[in-house]
Amino acid sequence: MQTLTLNNGITMPILGLGTYTLTGRAGKKAMSEAIEVGYRLFDSAQMYRNESELGAAINNAIKGGIKREEFFIQTKLLESSSEEEAKRSIEKSLKVLNLSYLDSLLIHMPYAQSKAMYRAMEGFYRQGILKSIGISNFGAKAYNEFIKTCEIIPAINQCETHLLMQQKPLREAMKAKGTLLQSWSPFIAGKNIARCPILENPTLVSIAQKYNKTPAQVILRYFIEQGISVIPKTSKKHRMVENINIFDFSLSPKDMEFLNGLDTNKSLFSWTNY
Repeated sequence: MQTLTLNNGITMPILGLGTYTLTGRAGKKAMSEAIEVGYRLFDSAQMYRNESELGAAINNAIKGGIKREEFFIQTKLLESSSEEEAKRSIEKSLKVLNLSYLDSLLIHMPYAQSKAMYRAMEGFYRQGILKSIGISNFGAKAYNEFIKTCEIIPAINQCETHLLMQQKPLREAMKAKGTLLQSWSPFIAGKNIARCPILENPTLVSIAQKYNKTPAQVILRYFIEQGISVIPKTSKKHRMVENINIFDFSLSPKDMEFLNGLDTNKSLFSWTNY
């Protein structure tokens, strides 16, 4: 598995499993299957209500002989009203996950109390309980404003990132500080674009056939070749296998140029505010 080095020197697998909607027994089964396939980066959130399932899958794997250090476990905080409440929220996630530390903790979105929440995160980071800290869904303007008060610059900013929303202005804004972009919904959640799901785009399909790959694999490869972390979500084991098998080919400059040209820099989700 290819890795990325965060701005604090910590390494992270470039590809992982997004776990939104993976809950209950079926969710735990999917996470365990992902571990079997070879996934080591897992992204959860308090909002997803599946931290206990993820923790159980990880701890079972550790009992089975996989070292905790091999995993990169990430979760995201819901809004807190104060720094003290954020501290309690962090402790709650650690307890629910049944882990002594987290590899990454993010603020789920730009909340009114994000700066107070981040101060709490910085405290846990200094104690070594959080190995890295960051944010999620912060556009370029919000990011630039937020880092003015940060003692520890966010290592990761997890945002909507797909072929039609490639976050180029945000990536440029984060470059100087070394904050890495992590893509959620790289397949646009199956949305129809011009009456056609992105995975059925004729030119994308043609490119995939040239490499004997699937359109999904081409999309993921496009982003990792630019140093963007991807966390596609799936509950199906064969899709997990498909998504992780992207490290044996490279896209030509011409194909990279075509995919780059699909960018509209417009969000396709109604609740985002980039």
